[in-house]
Amino acid sequence: MPPRAPSPRATPTSPLAASTRGEGWGEGQPQTPVQASAPHPSPLPTEEWGEGRRRRGFERTRVWIFDLDNTLYPADCNLFAQVDQRMGEFIARYLGVPFAYARHLQKTYYRQFGTTLSGLMQVHGLEPKSFLDYVHDIDLSPVREHPELAAAIERLPGRKLIFTNGSRAHAERVAGKLGVLGCFEGIFDIYDADYVPKPSASCYDHFCRVHGVEAGMSAMFEDMPHNLEAPHALGMTTVLVHSATTYDHPVQQKIRAWHELPEHVHHMTDDLAGFLQGVGPVAIPAETNAHPLSKGV
Repeated sequence: MPPRAPSPRATPTSPLAASTRGEGWGEGQPQTPVQASAPHPSPLPTEEWGEGRRRRGFERTRVWIFDLDNTLYPADCNLFAQVDQRMGEFIARYLGVPFAYARHLQKTYYRQFGTTLSGLMQVHGLEPKSFLDYVHDIDLSPVREHPELAAAIERLPGRKLIFTNGSRAHAERVAGKLGVLGCFEGIFDIYDADYVPKPSASCYDHFCRVHGVEAGMSAMFEDMPHNLEAPHALGMTTVLVHSATTYDHPVQQKIRAWHELPEHVHHMTDDLAGFLQGVGPVAIPAETNAHPLSKGV
């Protein structure tokens, strides 16, 4: 008999968590592309964003930490649409419930537990490897090799690490397809985190301990703003990587409505390779960065 499927009540833990993709896959709604040229609500000129507030720069950065999905590769690859579908399929088969109810559980567990996987483990005693293997068995043809990104990462001074809520195998496949896998000394995945995902502060603390990372000499690159709150609190420089082709997604809508960067987001770019080319190999003092939202520092 398959495990019985309860009807849990969602209790979102943060205003953003309820609707985000969440790098641990499960998480959010399928994305519908929207043209990047769509009018920005109450737009501000780029140079006015964050004016008057000193933002951390990269003069001391010697550890460069990158989220994987929708960060190292652009969000318009839309790999999550495949993962999202496969999560629903897995839950339906595992619990023996209709697909529509499986989708309900998928989203509810994401809101209540931070990731769908965490909910399945805590409520149903799921062994996580089978879930991760199934949902990451996707077509990577939308991801193209990016030699400019590889060169920019290689030129950064110091260590480079991937920090993902997904699996190591998925990270290796995607980074290998991009042509950047050889740039990184290590990968910290959801298994290494003992299945406690970002944005939990304890997850970042554990990452720093495992890899001997000094936060004040580190920079974190992420596509989800709430995943930068803990790195900011630890003393890291934070960079939000958003898509030039935005999506009709609640978090992306919030970003498009910003009039200035929140305190925990120090820089923002829609061109990771271009941004990194402006940083390395010589670190740039914070006070010379007058345009934290521009492509480059």
